[in-house]
Amino acid sequence: MQEYTIDVTQVEEWQTIRDIDSLETMFQRAKSTIVNGERVLLVRSDRQGNQAQFDELTTLEDLERYRASVFRYL
Repeated sequence: MQEYTIDVTQVEEWQTIRDIDSLETMFQRAKSTIVNGERVLLVRSDRQGNQAQFDELTTLEDLERYRASVFRYL
């Protein structure tokens, strides 16, 4: 398995339109990635499509903290 990348720009869009299904699918893939020993990268895209990594998740506890912050206001 390879690393999984979460683009927080996309996450913010899904939060805005309350696309719970897409968010749940993303977190399921991220969980599977971590369980299989790989990292989950958090990146932010700019208007030109360039991605800049700003964090990585390597444990299920880290992923759950991030998940809680994403779903906090939904």
